[in-house]
Amino acid sequence: MSAARKRVAVVGVGTMGSQAAWRLATRGAEVVGYDRFAPGHDRSAAGGETRVFRSVQTHDGRYVPLVRHADALWKRLQAETGRELRRLTGALVMGPADDPEMRTVMDGIAEHGLDHEVIDTEAMTKRFPQFRVDDGDLVVLDSHAGFVRPELTVQTAARRAEELGARIRRYTPVREVTPVAGGGVEIRTDTDTERFDAAVVTPGPWVGDLLPDLPWEVNVHRAISAWFLPHEDHPADAERPAFIRCGDTPFYGIPSPDGLAVKLGLPQPHHKLVGDPNRLNRTVAPEELETFTTAVRRHLPGLNPDPVRLSVFMEGYTDSTRPLVGPLPGCDDIVLLAGFSGQGFKISPAMGDIAADLALEGRTSQPIDFITTKGRTAA
Repeated sequence: MSAARKRVAVVGVGTMGSQAAWRLATRGAEVVGYDRFAPGHDRSAAGGETRVFRSVQTHDGRYVPLVRHADALWKRLQAETGRELRRLTGALVMGPADDPEMRTVMDGIAEHGLDHEVIDTEAMTKRFPQFRVDDGDLVVLDSHAGFVRPELTVQTAARRAEELGARIRRYTPVREVTPVAGGGVEIRTDTDTERFDAAVVTPGPWVGDLLPDLPWEVNVHRAISAWFLPHEDHPADAERPAFIRCGDTPFYGIPSPDGLAVKLGLPQPHHKLVGDPNRLNRTVAPEELETFTTAVRRHLPGLNPDPVRLSVFMEGYTDSTRPLVGPLPGCDDIVLLAGFSGQGFKISPAMGDIAADLALEGRTSQPIDFITTKGRTAA
């Protein structure tokens, strides 16, 4: 059977699965997607109105080529659908000059020739008065950066896949993904079992439920997003970039698309473990806001430190914080995408394309050696 005529299941039509469905359908595969809810739901990791898109990397410069591949696909999906899924506003990356993450930023800029601007303290005060920087801070403006809209993106990619012939089975949890002797995969739901040539498995926080024998651990964490209002309205022509703060009080932020609020999020050490992804605690205790309040008072003096909105999501983390991308051990017909550790949305179109490569061709030309499941021992 030729690659273009393969029958491929996509298990989980969320951040990665919706993109995989689009890329598979674009190539002519017969695609059936399964989701326990429906594309764009807020019960996993794809919610929160906005996510940061950035070219510079604070954790690992090896992601830069994948971001570039994703960049081209963001443009393509927007062109195909006519929807504004991404807005490039620039992004400020700030922190002590000797911080390891800031060194990673500068090393990646030098290695990949990324478009950027280093902004001194005096210029920051005039150009971006909404931020307060510390003595000894380095501030870098990532020119090719901004934000993406997660819920809109997931729904748009899924709808585009359907326009290209994919079929999505909403509110249909998959109970088992089983290799078939001689090749292929069976997908079992509560109502039936279907056979496919291959499956792309993107279960998000439910990876442990669906694949209990997975040789790598993916820990599910509960992430909080909080929205804050400014004391005064910004001038209409003011620059309002996304931003990332490194150092001893790390956080990230994104101005709301409507310009009324600023969304803040915290890194993984501030996220509680989730024992059961089906029983996520969505209530935020007052003490969980202390880190947000500290960050606002220290670095964002123009914001009221009391949030006006809170949302809770789930994210899967591997021990290395590197995702699992590639075939499931012992079955090349099952392609796994899991454990993106809060870093995945900006590269999701590239991951969907890579999943299509692996499901249809068994290989990819994209540089995934550092995140592949092949030959991998530690998570």
